[in-house]
Amino acid sequence: MKTDTTIYPYNPELANLPFLLKGIGGTRYQHRIKRSSGYNWHQFLLCLNGEGMLEYENRAIRIHENTIIFLPKNKPHSYYPVAPVWEVNFIAFDGPSCDAAFATLGIEGVMTASMNNAPHLLDLFEKMIVSLKTDILYSGCTCSALLYEFIISFHRLMVSDADMQKSRHLSMIIPAIKYMNEHYFEDIPMSDLAETLGITHQHFCRLFRSAMDMSPNEYLTGLRISKAKQMLTEQNIPVSEIATACGFRDPCYFSTIFKKSMGVPPTYFRK
Repeated sequence: MKTDTTIYPYNPELANLPFLLKGIGGTRYQHRIKRSSGYNWHQFLLCLNGEGMLEYENRAIRIHENTIIFLPKNKPHSYYPVAPVWEVNFIAFDGPSCDAAFATLGIEGVMTASMNNAPHLLDLFEKMIVSLKTDILYSGCTCSALLYEFIISFHRLMVSDADMQKSRHLSMIIPAIKYMNEHYFEDIPMSDLAETLGITHQHFCRLFRSAMDMSPNEYLTGLRISKAKQMLTEQNIPVSEIATACGFRDPCYFSTIFKKSMGVPPTYFRK
């Protein structure tokens, strides 16, 4: 919904509603906003067209069209257009249940996500505008319910966006994972793996942790321990040979890592 309307509801008798709509509207030509002490209310900014910049905590993020931004109240920030047109809708809100909802849903700090797959958010925005314009008696209660649904929808969008990013990162590091699974018994410098992917060591580690929730070295160590467990239960050979066969060059180090992972030394695990 495109709008150049701004509405600030005033319903003091509804102050105890769990979620309170404090303001809603938008402009097709968003100007510069700078709030050194933040804003009195939480905000969602729905960037529909054009581009802008968001600055907070010494960070500057370029905001493209079809992006949603969550700004918690009292968080210093500024934003401004970097294109001839920057169309932005906003929702300002507060309420006694906001903190509990944010904590439960993991909504914390400034957050951004793409709205390309979330037309429902714009539908909820429009429903709030329509309710305020057509239902004087119950618009406060209606908007409270719609706000809660909006917050939940935003959470789902963030989870979906994170999953998509995780999937993209996983597809990039699959060759490295395959190599580790096939060559776990060899010395595998992570810098060499990064080079085969055409990226820096640091970038490789960031991608790996994003996709696997662990570092490359943690994954390789876990893989080696898993292979060692299998050999301990299936083959009657010395522990030192198993350590070497699984990529551990020092049997003592292998025993230490194995005990840390399994709670018992390799010899007791075998028994």
